[in-house]
Amino acid sequence: MSYVEMPGAKVPIRLWTDPATVEESALQQLRNVATLPWIKGLAVMPDVHYGKGATVGSVIAMQGAVCPAAVGVDIGCGMSAVKTSLTANDLPGDLSRLRSKVEQAIPVGRGMHDDPVAPGRFHALATAGWDDFWGRFDGVAEAVKFRAERAAKQMGTLGSGNHFVEICTDTTGAVWLMLHSGSRNIGKELAEHHIGVAQKLPHNQGLVDRDLAVFVADTPQMAAYRNDLFWAQEYAKYNRTLMMALLKDVIRREFKKAKPTFEPEISAHHNYVAEERYEGMDLLVTRKGAIRAGSGEYGIIPGSMGTGSYIVKGLGNEKAFNSASHGAGRRMSRNAAKRRFSTKDLEEQTQGVECRKDSGVVDEIPSAYKPIEQVIDQQRDLVEVVAKLKQVVCVKG
Repeated sequence: MSYVEMPGAKVPIRLWTDPATVEESALQQLRNVATLPWIKGLAVMPDVHYGKGATVGSVIAMQGAVCPAAVGVDIGCGMSAVKTSLTANDLPGDLSRLRSKVEQAIPVGRGMHDDPVAPGRFHALATAGWDDFWGRFDGVAEAVKFRAERAAKQMGTLGSGNHFVEICTDTTGAVWLMLHSGSRNIGKELAEHHIGVAQKLPHNQGLVDRDLAVFVADTPQMAAYRNDLFWAQEYAKYNRTLMMALLKDVIRREFKKAKPTFEPEISAHHNYVAEERYEGMDLLVTRKGAIRAGSGEYGIIPGSMGTGSYIVKGLGNEKAFNSASHGAGRRMSRNAAKRRFSTKDLEEQTQGVECRKDSGVVDEIPSAYKPIEQVIDQQRDLVEVVAKLKQVVCVKG
């Protein structure tokens, strides 16, 4: 489908879905965003749903301003995927050992490594810029400086919630590695610090929603946030790179005879800010639950833990600010999913997938998400499908 345009106070709201299917709370969030004085465009992806701070699945283009709550607390959260030389025929019948080895290699939840993981230990992993990146930690907000050791030990860890590590096969039988994570606790603390600062600034006192508090250009607060934002986005990318290196090591050890090789990594943030130019304007584009889908750019759009995911290539649709959805998108809250579904439902809906099937992940049950095929179909003018993946192993945070 192409987009549907709804009127907004300052800019129209372009939706790549039927507005009638979007919950009223999310539509109200979008109307609120469209009232911001600095806004120049608002695009809404087919995985849209209500979110804390701002609507998940929204692309907010502003001039000279950025809203930290719209970026969210998991700065730089995103996906990485790698195609391997293995095929489905190489996989064992019982995948429980493989899942266990992945869980041993990559801490989940609030876990961390006993010692920081040195990137130099991994085969062919580029380490240029690593020392410079950590050196710049001295320049982030004083409020989080005491978290330096924890940030170092959490580099290369999964986190919780909807974060995951998966081993998948595509429709040709090729095996893929895929993971989803962000900037861990350090990103969360930086985000919360700056959201608090923004909400106290005088120019934000008359906004319709205090969560839409912004930093504006040429102010010390904006400079401080941009510094920490871009550092946290880099942390998230390094975190995924390190996790993928750990995952590849597991695959090399477990499939030693097959001597697996790996294609170049596809990586895509989906909670972040980018400096981009549209219609002659330099804009700060916030993608909250959306990926960049410029012409020819690869992206990853995951479904739920039982349905599968898509590797896509962007079509460069500027009406959507070169964006696409970041996943299937929730159709019910975590609490609603827990109330409605049981572990038996989870077992049925994740049949054939080696994964947790306990009460701790019922909120991630496939039925809590929109159908991924429908979400993909609604953005045919934003991306083209390159590969369809189906997970065989899923490690949840």
